[in-house]
Amino acid sequence: MQLKIYQEDAIADLLNKAKKLLSADGGKKLVFKAPTGSGKTIMMAEFLKQLVDDKEVKQPLSFIWAAPKKLHIQSKEKLDIYYEKSRTLECSYFEDLNDRKIDENEILFFNWSSVNKKGTNTIVKENEQEFYLSKVLERTREEGRTIVLIIDEVHYSAGQMDKKEKSAALQLRKDIDPSLTIEVSATPILEGDYDVKILVDDVKKEAMIKKSLVLNEDFVNVFKEGKIKTELGEKKFNKDSEKTVINEALKKREELIKSYKKEGSNINPLVLIQLPDRKGQREDELKDKVIKILKDDFNISTEKGNNKLAIWLSGEHVNKEDVEKNSSEVEVLLFKQAIALGWDCPRAQVMALFREWHSPIFSIQTVGRIMRMPEPDRGNYYGEEILNYGYIYTNITNVVIDKDVAPGYVSFLTSKRIDKYEPINLVSVYSKRHREKTRLSPRFIEIFLAQTKADSLKSKIDKTAKKVDIKIISDYKARDIDTLAGLKIVGDKSITVSDADLQKLFDYFVRNSLRLFYPEDRSVNRVKESIYKFFEKELKMDYSEKWEEIVKIILGDDNPQRFLNVLDKAQIEYKNETEIREGELAKLDNWNVPEVLSFSSDYQEEAKDKSVMKPFYVKYLSELEKSFTEFLNNSRKVEWWYKNGDRDATFFAVPYIENNEQKPFYVDFIVKFKEGKIGLFDTKSGNTIKDAREKSDGLQEYAKKHKNISGGIVANTNSKDFSGRWMCYKRQGKELNPDDFSNRELLEI
Repeated sequence: MQLKIYQEDAIADLLNKAKKLLSADGGKKLVFKAPTGSGKTIMMAEFLKQLVDDKEVKQPLSFIWAAPKKLHIQSKEKLDIYYEKSRTLECSYFEDLNDRKIDENEILFFNWSSVNKKGTNTIVKENEQEFYLSKVLERTREEGRTIVLIIDEVHYSAGQMDKKEKSAALQLRKDIDPSLTIEVSATPILEGDYDVKILVDDVKKEAMIKKSLVLNEDFVNVFKEGKIKTELGEKKFNKDSEKTVINEALKKREELIKSYKKEGSNINPLVLIQLPDRKGQREDELKDKVIKILKDDFNISTEKGNNKLAIWLSGEHVNKEDVEKNSSEVEVLLFKQAIALGWDCPRAQVMALFREWHSPIFSIQTVGRIMRMPEPDRGNYYGEEILNYGYIYTNITNVVIDKDVAPGYVSFLTSKRIDKYEPINLVSVYSKRHREKTRLSPRFIEIFLAQTKADSLKSKIDKTAKKVDIKIISDYKARDIDTLAGLKIVGDKSITVSDADLQKLFDYFVRNSLRLFYPEDRSVNRVKESIYKFFEKELKMDYSEKWEEIVKIILGDDNPQRFLNVLDKAQIEYKNETEIREGELAKLDNWNVPEVLSFSSDYQEEAKDKSVMKPFYVKYLSELEKSFTEFLNNSRKVEWWYKNGDRDATFFAVPYIENNEQKPFYVDFIVKFKEGKIGLFDTKSGNTIKDAREKSDGLQEYAKKHKNISGGIVANTNSKDFSGRWMCYKRQGKELNPDDFSNRELLEI
């Protein structure tokens, strides 16, 4: 798979810090904080692969991977697939261990919670066969291997246990006594000797998770004293509030289906209905009530011929076999939180919760089930903005957002574009995500394959070359040390190459081929992938089946130089192309004001009748900005105005040049005048004006190229209370002076 930029960076950081801790005295801890949906299991898999392959790590390593509930099974299955072809690491359960020890580069998976039950669990309990954990660790260490302990979902093991369980957990860590412990979680409890953290914003930049989660859309939500009081929890909904919640969730699902069809995607969005974990009469009655509502009012049931409902409860599994598939016919899944730990279903996009639920606190473990994007390999968000969000509906009276959820990620203030809005179709720009110039991206594979055709590599190489000739120096004698100066000694004795030697020789060849790039692991793997693709496409040889034969062809006879020639040309082409593309902006030909925007508790509602978004929610960055908003709202010439944002393609930007690099300038305000013209204005005062000179040039250049558009940098002649004249600057940026209004135009709107 192609790792994302933030994933590659996190893996490199983990590797660097793990090597430092392994070289220090034992008992060190590395904490890896990775947001839900960021792909932490895949990152850990690649990190472990690079760790055992790293030549700076001298000691042989054995691993233990502990996780709560049944999450260790899911993790093992994912890692088995990841290592299926490379066989870099072996994944095992306790009963799979050979010779009652953990081999080098082997990962032992077990359930953290059950192993804590000392004296009863078979992994821990002593037996006559001496096949229990402490003895396994003893044998492993006797063979000189270093133990690395990985604790997945560490927040669960550390934060959701009673005192007795916590004590047992700490004792288990003490018994394992690893040289390095790596704690992995979206919400770690304690800091380590080193920390590696991934920011939610970095994950969003790669469109791996939803932009945000919207709470009770179209209902009034009020934030007060740290709680969200929602209209859906009020008395007027008490009689049929569960039915109302379900109705809203399913109505949103229908809207999503229409938008997926517009995108040409066959995603069937899933509604999750989460029942309380408790077992009792009230909970059973709620389950029966929900199932009845779904069947009677919405024709959704588990019955044959319908199959639109799946149930995943303790002892009751119905229709859930393929529920994770994007095209599954299941529309609603009834489940409990306890079972859902670590469960992935990216098509899940709507969640319904009821007031009988165990807690009004929304934690990352609750909302995380609908955070993932269903098609992460797209690399960007959908054009249909509705698809980039998750939706929560609940009749809980007072909702609390836990601190483990990124600030502002759950949005409960929704603003919609006015109905009479007519498209303005502006040309907008936004930053492309480029990989670093120092590393090879997937584009290199395409360039390499094209170069193999241009050089006719397929016809030039000797496909019968199977002998890799390695010679060593034997019985060489020198009279004294001085005779060796400048002398080249050639090997004179051929030796047989083992599979391990073949791997090392191929690795050396690939690293040596990276003459224009530093041979770090990501680029090395990209070159290997390119060569494997060539053999797969041109010679119909799959490297997973014929790796040894492929490598012998590459390294045999005169073939190495032929491959190096193509690799050199491909690197030059890639480097040239990257330098041209670096700094390019993506263009959007028909940008319009978003139909819906969501906001969190740090935004305030204001009555602004000419705002194109209703209600108008705002978080002012300055008093100048606030005063200009009032100025626009009081203008008789303004039909509507829009307070712009400052990120990705959602919001409007014009291109400008700074330090010879193109960048997007997100202007503060877009104004539609009654006469039909569009105004683009950005407020600046004091020293901020000095920083706006290049942006001003970009804005004026944009206005010249597009008819019916004007605008500029706006300031007020009275910087104390902004009661003076509003002035607009439209000249060259280099002449823009914060204290001089003589070269500005009066903004008469």
